[in-house]
Amino acid sequence: TDLRPLDILSEAVPPGGLARGLRVFQVQGVRGFQLSSSRPRALGFPASRLFIHCDRFPEEFSIIVTLRALRGPAKVSAAGRARSGHGPAPPLRARALPQRNEYIFTLMLEESPSVLVGLRYAPDKLHFLFWSQERAGGWQTRVTFPNVSLADSQWHTLVLAVSGQSFSLTVDCSIPKDVVVETPFPASLSVRRASFYLGNRRRRKGVFTGLLRQLVLLPGADATPRMCHAVNFKAATLSVPPVLQEVPAKPVSNEVLKYPYETDMKVTLGTRPRCSKQEKAQFWFNASRRGLYLCNGSTWLSMLEVQHRLDYVEEYQNLVTNSETMGIEVFTIPKVGQFAAMANRVTPPGSAIYRWTDGKFVHYQNIPTYQAQSWKYFTIGKKIFLAVANFEQNERGQEFSVIYKWSRRKAKFITYQRISTHSARDWEAFVIEGEAFLAVVNHREGNNHNIDSVIYRWNPRTGLFETNQTIPTSGAYDWEFFTVGPYSFLAVANTFNGTSTKIYSHIYIWLSGSFQLFQSILTFGAADWEVFHTGDRVFLAVANSHSYDSGMPAPSNFYAINSSIYELNITAQMFVKFQDLLTYSALDWEFFSVGDESFLVVANSFDGVTFSVNSIIYRWQGYEGFVAAHHLPTVGCRDWEAFHTPEGSYLFYSSAKEPLSRVLKLKTT
Repeated sequence: TDLRPLDILSEAVPPGGLARGLRVFQVQGVRGFQLSSSRPRALGFPASRLFIHCDRFPEEFSIIVTLRALRGPAKVSAAGRARSGHGPAPPLRARALPQRNEYIFTLMLEESPSVLVGLRYAPDKLHFLFWSQERAGGWQTRVTFPNVSLADSQWHTLVLAVSGQSFSLTVDCSIPKDVVVETPFPASLSVRRASFYLGNRRRRKGVFTGLLRQLVLLPGADATPRMCHAVNFKAATLSVPPVLQEVPAKPVSNEVLKYPYETDMKVTLGTRPRCSKQEKAQFWFNASRRGLYLCNGSTWLSMLEVQHRLDYVEEYQNLVTNSETMGIEVFTIPKVGQFAAMANRVTPPGSAIYRWTDGKFVHYQNIPTYQAQSWKYFTIGKKIFLAVANFEQNERGQEFSVIYKWSRRKAKFITYQRISTHSARDWEAFVIEGEAFLAVVNHREGNNHNIDSVIYRWNPRTGLFETNQTIPTSGAYDWEFFTVGPYSFLAVANTFNGTSTKIYSHIYIWLSGSFQLFQSILTFGAADWEVFHTGDRVFLAVANSHSYDSGMPAPSNFYAINSSIYELNITAQMFVKFQDLLTYSALDWEFFSVGDESFLVVANSFDGVTFSVNSIIYRWQGYEGFVAAHHLPTVGCRDWEAFHTPEGSYLFYSSAKEPLSRVLKLKTT
């Protein structure tokens, strides 16, 4: 075998065309084969075509599979489908629910109904089958991996690594499931007069009903490190048949496309339609903007449109606020409108919520707060919440941060749950494995900055957040949650430990039901983390506010200091420094896009002399990194928010030094 990948799926596709029983479909932007159940033997080929130099199955190997298993009947009509090639697509039969067992592939002797090697799945299990000669007449061993849910109409990549008695399954590059069995995989399994069969065991019963994109045998190695090096784990590729790799070229004249394919596709015209899980992978054409958009299950993503470029920034609205504003949260309540919650410093009157009305933010509701630092908007099911981080005690000497719930009847936010906090700076809301969490940053308790910040878990039975985990922090300012593939991360910005701002901020990874330390990064009064993507690359930017160490000589300027951008190195499994940018007591980063261009704007707050400091918009320029593009005059800038309306795109900044926040409009060409 020469330890090269053996592409089982490609071997079933004859040169110059498709085998009978194979059809090519494109779903969610990815292509795969649909297998016919009427002629299962047509989907087979002799094993000798793969095992050229040796007629023994390898003793150690990996099997790599990329598939899309159906969740339920598919309602397909000729009008809702586009076909590459000539003539309309033939009507598709509604496919049945996945059977009890469906075979992904089998290796069988011609004269025997027994399966030498096979892979099949049930609704919540995956079974690996092999034939052992240890007993007289042979014996089939089944290795079962429980709690493997594939039948969800999504693409998944599986890596099954086999070595002796050890079997390891990795789904979408998540944590491997390991099984050790009594019977080892045979050291010498003959494949003479055996054939591979795609999606069946030479019978119509148990035929695979989904789409198959990749089926590769890699002898002698665990393929997991080779597969799990990209961000798009679910479509990771080792070897894929050419017909599934690229969209066919446009035919010349009347030439018929070499590989016709079909795809479930619906294009909606007119006003902006709903984008939910039901509309996922559907298209919307916006005639006024000449744009084609794809629904990803929650948001319309631009696929093709006249791209705008940022030309300049103009002042759009000066918003007089209750007092200095420490943070802004812009959010949209479905069927109600777009809002901005301002975290105002002075109590009374507390903090204000504004509603976007006739192209401006207009005062909507006041909420009592106590030196509020930030707001966080989030939803749980149909419930809508807004949490405030209060820095000081209330009139009774109690220190609470408060979660408010949107009342549809009153059309305003009302008090829902009070949580004891300690000079809270920030809330972060996120969902892991279907469970809702809320994390608070506790800055200090009295003069002690080295205290615990807390992660709360939503209890659906009581309808309340309950303590789930505590994490030691040092004068912390910010939480940032993000995901990479199947992994969930939480980064904390540690600012001050009582003697120095030159301390480590930490990134935690969710493993086995809790957050565990993943990486520590040296920061200087870190005030904010911002995660963002450009293409498949993942970046994490830290805003460093000042450099102070009671045991070291004072620098010439505490506040002129580099803030850093880190990039995730998948191979090294860590964030490595990508770029330093000179900032002036930076308190926030905000990432945004205009057309196909990406930008970062920094909140510069103080240069050591004055709070009137330019905040800067940096443009992503590939190899050059981020390059300064626009200098924006700001006063004590504390927070930036980017938002969009049908009228255009905007930046909103808050000032921690004057009761005035500004909305800036992005002018494009």
